[in-house]
Amino acid sequence: MTSPDPASAPDASTPDRASAPDASAPDASAPSHASSGPEPEIHVDHDDHDNAYSGLLVNDAHWAFGTDFEDPLAGVETTVPEGVDADELAAYCLMLGDDALVFSQRISEWCSNAPDLEEDIALANIALDLLGQARLLLARAAAADPGLVPQLPEDSPVPDEDRLAFFREDLDFRNVRLAEVPNGDFAEAVAKILIFSTWRLAIFEKLQASKDSVLSAIAVKGVKEMSYHRDFAARWVLTLAQGTEESRRRVIAALNGLWPLWAELFETHPVESAVAAAGIGVNPAEIEGEVDVIIEQVFAAGGLDRPERGALAGVRGKKGRDGLHTEALSRMLAEMQVVARAHPRGQW
Repeated sequence: MTSPDPASAPDASTPDRASAPDASAPDASAPSHASSGPEPEIHVDHDDHDNAYSGLLVNDAHWAFGTDFEDPLAGVETTVPEGVDADELAAYCLMLGDDALVFSQRISEWCSNAPDLEEDIALANIALDLLGQARLLLARAAAADPGLVPQLPEDSPVPDEDRLAFFREDLDFRNVRLAEVPNGDFAEAVAKILIFSTWRLAIFEKLQASKDSVLSAIAVKGVKEMSYHRDFAARWVLTLAQGTEESRRRVIAALNGLWPLWAELFETHPVESAVAAAGIGVNPAEIEGEVDVIIEQVFAAGGLDRPERGALAGVRGKKGRDGLHTEALSRMLAEMQVVARAHPRGQW
């Protein structure tokens, strides 16, 4: 499959606000200093594309801090499949959604900091892909179990997926801890993307067959995105491994630093076990072999040895899927959520 051009910016189109006003309109800018009678009634046709300002008179206020303003699942059948536990489906979607949301936030921190413009744009595109996945998955979680959604003032315009993103505490997040690791150098960034995307791609490939039509559709789209993420990262890991002594040293150090979080990716949480048995999710333990094959291929091509580091322990056996995280997640969420929490009714 041909990889998308990493330098291609995502479509960020905005609503058409119409063309510039006709400069020939009489007295369009001249102030009126006197009036000999009542003010004439002004009628503005909001579909008139000759008036660039008509849109300003439309009350189309939206919450100021969201990702978009349309229901991401509008027109999609969100009924929970027969025989599927809605709470388990929602919890599973929350896990996959949090993985994408947290990792997207971390990658987005590379904007304007990558080695060159092409990689800067490529990393931004990867972050946007993951943000899109997070939005769909969090919306699916909210539709399956509305009780997961944080309560806000009745007049708050915040949609459900943004409530889950911006108004939960760190203990409520269910992402794997690899996603929250603070950024190091560029070698660590591409090594982390390689591990994460290879693992997530294997999950999404199997998730395409989910009994839940929403999860299946998200996976079909996500497979294309994750394939590009994996290939982008693999090319860079090989480039650094086969480059200078310094670049090789850095990528080896990055892999050694990240490897203690490898084992957690394949540990099966009870929710994952239940949704796999129900035919709507994937047991991560079942994909370890195929993920291992891809990683070993990259290591072999780059002349890299597999790191020999023990797994990072949890707290009383509990880890990211249980809501127990590193301190790094708390710090990241404090920055990510602060403005939204300060203005839950904020509109623009």
